[in-house]
Order: sequence, then structure tokens, then C-alpha cells
Amino acid sequence: MPVSRAAINRELKRRMGGYGRGGRMKIEADEVEILGGVRFGKTLGSPVALLIRNLDFANWIGAMDPHGAHPGDALARTITRPRPGHADLAGALKYGTHDARDILERASARETAARTAAGALAKAFLTALGVAVTSRTVAVGRSTAAPDEGDDFDALLALPDDAPMRSPRPATVEAMIAAVDDARRRADSVGGCFEVLARGLPPGLGSHAHWDRRLDARLGAALLSIQAVKGVCIGDGLEVAGGGGREAHDPIGYDPTARRFTRPSNRAGGIEGGMTNGEIVRLRGYLKPLATLPRALPSVDLTTKALSEADVERTDTVPIVAAGVVAEAMTALVLADSMLEKLGGDSLRETRTGLDAYWRTLRDY
Repeated sequence: MPVSRAAINRELKRRMGGYGRGGRMKIEADEVEILGGVRFGKTLGSPVALLIRNLDFANWIGAMDPHGAHPGDALARTITRPRPGHADLAGALKYGTHDARDILERASARETAARTAAGALAKAFLTALGVAVTSRTVAVGRSTAAPDEGDDFDALLALPDDAPMRSPRPATVEAMIAAVDDARRRADSVGGCFEVLARGLPPGLGSHAHWDRRLDARLGAALLSIQAVKGVCIGDGLEVAGGGGREAHDPIGYDPTARRFTRPSNRAGGIEGGMTNGEIVRLRGYLKPLATLPRALPSVDLTTKALSEADVERTDTVPIVAAGVVAEAMTALVLADSMLEKLGGDSLRETRTGLDAYWRTLRDY
């Protein structure tokens, strides 16, 4: 399949954007280097090796030296006051260390840069099969987008990469920016919600017969693996939980001209019984307010056990746009796997042939 370095770099730049990011974005300028698995702009069928250099690492060579040649630098960067809401304390207890630096550097959301790059390859694969993936910002704090803002898929695709919030409506963007500014004034963070949408998927991806192949379960796990995501909703899952069945489900119709089954609504979010149903897949991720705060929360020193304030590292007020971009990548990786499981093929042409045949079978159903 075709691989564009520029397309991967575009996704990496999108991940760095959005209103509410912190100081780290001033020192990051992520670009990918393709080390293997690609020749003349096409994959070879072997693993693709991608390298993203961390430009800030030059300032951390002594502190992170694998050989321990700079003990003074390491001591200066030691973290013994774990931050509530992070992996610091649980990880330190798990691995028996009194320096949470061993934990927090690996637990950092910085690693989502690699996921975003890998997801760009999955996106390219899906694009070649007629599938598009995008995201939107649903809420920042109590500032919420209108329910119909996700209806215009093309408008979301057309949003500029440097949009401060992924919403096509200026009033929504303005309200969300105000919510970020308010949190900053209070030296606080703020949570939010993003939505990922995937259009063009055929029905039948996933499984109703195997718990570990149910597509909703796999997508839910993929989004929950993103740092600070504490909840996932598929379609209108949260909204319909308190209502009745007549308002919760999507009636089924049939279009004889197009020879396809239709739905007047998409409350199921494109997934029923663990499988795609042919409608747009809609997934929401709920991001907690980030746990590193300018005014640190109470903590306990791992070594002395004395009460203290937690250590403070660089952080964002809210990375809601970036979280949506990372979620696009994770969604694309799961969907690409599901397409290959359904269609097979060792070349893009072979997979396309399988997809075309499957669509014909559906039209002749």
C-alpha cells in the first residue's frame, strides 16, 4: 500500500495542536523517519519501522542514562512525591522503586506520538478501501457542542489542521476556548469529551460469536488505553440508558433502488451485536481533567513517608483536540485489523477485490 511521509507528519502535527496545550508543544516538532518496510513509497509486506526523535532528550541524557554515568543529574530529576491521578504511586509499588521517574516517563502520553504515526498507516489503508476517519470536540468542561454538530461528516473532514477546537461552529469554539481560559485563571485543568467517526465501513465487521472479537469491545479498549480517558460511549449509549426501548434503537428500512438496508437514525453508533451495521461508527471518549496541576495536590514522599505536595511536571490545561487525533489513530488500527480479518489479502489489490465482492454479495442479498 502507498505510504506518504508527509501524511504521517501531518497526523503528528495535528496531535500537537488544539487550544489548551502546554509548554511542551513549544519544544516538540515531531517528524517521522521511515527506517524499514517501505520502498519507493510502498510497503513491502514486512514490518514498517518508524522513528520519531524526541528533541527534548538532549536535556535529559544524564538523568536517563542507561549506564548511570551521571548520578548527579539523575538525583536532580528524582521524583519521590507521586502525583495523584497518575501512574506514579501504583507503578512505584509494582516495581519496587522509590524514584517515580522510572514510572512516569514511560506512562507519559508522549508515547501517543508513536501510536499516531502507526495509526496514519492504518488510515491510509482504510482510505484506499473507501473508509474515512475523523473526530470532533464534543465538550470542554461544561461547554458542549450542539447534538447535530457531528451530522456533517464532510464539514469535520474540512476543518483546518490548526483549528483550536474541532467544531465547525465558531460560537462553540469560542465557548470552549473560554472554558480553557477560565481553568487557566484558576491554575486548574479541565476535562472534556471527543467523538471519533468512521464512514464507509461495510456491515459485518467484528463478531457476535466471540467475546474477544466483538468490535465494540475492541474499540472501547483501544480508546480506554489513551491516557486520561476514563469512559467510552458508542453512539447514544449514555443518553438512551435512562429511557425506553422505543427511543433507544434505530428502525430498519430498505431502499430498493440502492439495494441496501437503511436507518433513519444512528443511535447505535454503527455497531449492533458486536458488529458494524453499515452506518457511521461513532465513538465518544471522556477525558478526565489532567492530574498534574500548577498548584500541586497533597501527596506523601515515597522515601520519608512525610506529608508533602506532589511533584509538578509539564502539563496541558486540556489536550482535547490531541486526544481526538490519537483516538482516530487507535480507531483506525482496530478497524484496519477488522477489515483484514474479514477480507484477507496479501496486497491492497487483493483486499480491494475481496471488498468489492463482499459489497456485491450484500447488494444481491
